[in-house]
Amino acid sequence: MHTNGVDPREWLRSAGLRVTAPRIAVLNAVATQPHSDADAVAASVRDVLGSVSTQAVYDVLHACVRAGILRRIEPAGSAALYETRIGDNHHHLVCRGCGAVVDVDCAVGAAPCLEPSDDHGFVVDEAEVVFWGVCPICRSTER
Repeated sequence: MHTNGVDPREWLRSAGLRVTAPRIAVLNAVATQPHSDADAVAASVRDVLGSVSTQAVYDVLHACVRAGILRRIEPAGSAALYETRIGDNHHHLVCRGCGAVVDVDCAVGAAPCLEPSDDHGFVVDEAEVVFWGVCPICRSTER
């Protein structure tokens, strides 16, 4: 699911969640700044709503992940990050220098785009891949 043009109220209703101002603010924050951590989302929510506890933001993030309207990714060595792009089995590039995260579509084939050498009897329906490297900005400052 991409978020362009979709009302967060509809995401919440379709997931069976109550529509509340904090939930709308969290979804808008994540849609505006994909790959944000909870602290960045909380700061954005506070800019819109004023006083909102960090725990309330965490609660909304967790409820939305459980409901399938947000995706949580956890690149090694960084805080959990949240995005509204779900259900398409895309992957991520992460910069070792600045931590920037960029979406990468599957390279080939249908989801999952990778097959394990031994599935151990699992029915695989998703692959999560993180590519690590150095972004162009960090590379230019290294020179």
